[in-house]
Amino acid sequence: MTSYVLTRLAMMVPTLIGVAILTFLLLRVVPGDVVTLKYSGEGAFVPRETIDAERARLGLDKSLWEQFGDWMSGAVRLDFGLSMWTGRPIIQEIAIRLPLSVELAILATLVAVGLAIPLGTLAALRHDTWVDYAVRVLSIGGLAMPSFWIGIVIILALLSWFHWSPPLTFTSFFEKPSENLAQLIWPALAVGYRYSAVATRMTRSSLLDVLREDYVRTARAKGLSGWTVVLGHALRNALLPVVTVIGLEFAFLIGGLVVTEQVFNLNGIGKLMVEAITRRDYTMTQALVLLSATVYVLVNFLVDLLYVVIDPRVSFR
Repeated sequence: MTSYVLTRLAMMVPTLIGVAILTFLLLRVVPGDVVTLKYSGEGAFVPRETIDAERARLGLDKSLWEQFGDWMSGAVRLDFGLSMWTGRPIIQEIAIRLPLSVELAILATLVAVGLAIPLGTLAALRHDTWVDYAVRVLSIGGLAMPSFWIGIVIILALLSWFHWSPPLTFTSFFEKPSENLAQLIWPALAVGYRYSAVATRMTRSSLLDVLREDYVRTARAKGLSGWTVVLGHALRNALLPVVTVIGLEFAFLIGGLVVTEQVFNLNGIGKLMVEAITRRDYTMTQALVLLSATVYVLVNFLVDLLYVVIDPRVSFR
């Protein structure tokens, strides 16, 4: 087990280095840079000497290898430097927004799991009945409707019926928990419903396959109750692909809720990513992409470790 964990952790390093190299090169391929974009918005003629001096200040006059080496040497020390657009430390910019994105991802995951596993299990147990068809319609609706559109519908409904609108400022959970949950529960429901649709269908199909296995028939033949067979034998074995889907979706939610954050006026990581790309803020974009990649590989690693807890047949020895 220890050797497996160490091996997986070591394999993350080349993956993250590859992501860093690819992101660095792709950003430089796009025409223009942050200096050109910043001064083009002034609407006046800017001397070439001023543009060159600004590029030298930001280190854009160096070769690509020097720029990448400077950035990677700082990234190893968790020092991503300053934002090329705002001039503030990148760590501080991310730290302001990361708690909101993480909390929203956790709430959306709880909503999704609370919907997906019971509904998927019920649909599998009532296969080809009206219950199964109702759950399938519900899940297909979640797949067909984007989460931001569901969010817009929720806002319009709350505005019309309760005169509620998205808040202008974010309240931390540790300051006022009730006010914080009142702000984030609606985007969590919008995202969680869309998120649960995939997990519901996966739970249903996986559980249907497991219920046809010989050991399930044997457990029933021994006289075990129906729910004991389902919860104690079938569901645990059927959860492996469901846990994989839930883990990958959770990693996506950390930085992928761009439009939903815009709809609900949430200043999270997704919104910061869009702003950084639009402004050609190389250092900020590289840090955010590396953060997203790190979350993905860590979540994948944790999901693999959960396999041992869920399914006793899995072993890393």
